[in-house]
Amino acid sequence: MNRLSLTLSRGIARVTGSALGPYQSAVIRIGFAGTWLLFLLREFPHRQELYGPTGPWGWNLARELTADNHAFTALLWSDTQLWFECFYLLALLASAALLLGWRTRTASVLFMVGVLSLQNRSVFVGDGGDNVLHLMSFYLVFTRCGQVWSLDARRAERAEAARARGERVPADLVGPVLWAVLGLALVLATVTGRFDNGWLIPALLWTALVGLALWWAVDRWAKARDPKILLDVVANILHNGALVVIMAEACLIYATAGWYKIQGSRWQDGTAVYYPLHLDYFSPWPGLADLMSSSGTIMMVVAYGTVMVQVAFPFTLFNRRVKNVLLVLLMIEHSVIAVVLGLPFFSLAMITADAVFLPTSFLRRLGALAARARVRVVRRGVRTVPAPRSAEEDEHVAKGRVEAV
Repeated sequence: MNRLSLTLSRGIARVTGSALGPYQSAVIRIGFAGTWLLFLLREFPHRQELYGPTGPWGWNLARELTADNHAFTALLWSDTQLWFECFYLLALLASAALLLGWRTRTASVLFMVGVLSLQNRSVFVGDGGDNVLHLMSFYLVFTRCGQVWSLDARRAERAEAARARGERVPADLVGPVLWAVLGLALVLATVTGRFDNGWLIPALLWTALVGLALWWAVDRWAKARDPKILLDVVANILHNGALVVIMAEACLIYATAGWYKIQGSRWQDGTAVYYPLHLDYFSPWPGLADLMSSSGTIMMVVAYGTVMVQVAFPFTLFNRRVKNVLLVLLMIEHSVIAVVLGLPFFSLAMITADAVFLPTSFLRRLGALAARARVRVVRRGVRTVPAPRSAEEDEHVAKGRVEAV
């Protein structure tokens, strides 16, 4: 009984005392923000047809659908072209800010608003990757995903180093100003009745606004440490809970997909793999698709291997080595799907969801390699820039040129 209580107390202390998986949460932040940013940039020339007010799925049709399913989308607040262009630009900037880890808490909320608004505006243009991104954008709001590999982390390290040297750290003004502007926008949207399709998203937005305002006020004026510790514990619990939900969501996706494939005969005889390879929509490389489909052995390995890996993956989480092997196989599978079937954003979303299970040691080594590569690139750039000459050197060069003439 004492051992059980000791284990339980240690578990509670770990869950409440720190935000677990800082590298995993940073990877999913970078992965999902990068996936959505690349998608928005690729579809920028086609944004009017996909989400614009004059697109095939008209503004009135979208209003009727959201009134029935209570989906949130800020694009239906106005049918003007100016509002659409400004919001699309806001979605791009929010994705870039979240990717870089700049004002991560604010960027994660704006990222969620951008994803939900654009996808719910035209629900018939998405695929499985969009569904994953839809869910993960909601979960990311609850995570502390800017602890590492972010501009926020670098700013915090610099502030800590300045305090250690005894220097005065200037007060943060960007955060309060940013949240004051967003708070004013939220008040106007609430007063004018823009949130008329549901209460979940506006409640989340108001909770985030009030919570971060409280955090800033306590950090600025509270002299005792107890309020800060309490807020930090609440944030850690929300982060760890959201991370568990993200893991459970990934397992649920693979489990349902694998067991659904078992029930039918198309994955048993290989036709579920064969036919998509010969559809024009999923054949960016017809020669490669023909090469794969010409071999019955390849079709059998792909079909049965996909089913076995997806069904087995949730059960291998308790064995680290087997889990890592299946994780590599899943990432290879999605990479092949991206190339052969021409679904890069679906594959990127699924690979990012898989990355939450990557070992911390591997992610640290990966981060160290990226840091060394960045230092080398910076050093090469510095070497290519010639050093400024002194006045004596300039005079000597000028004298040499005169003598040459």
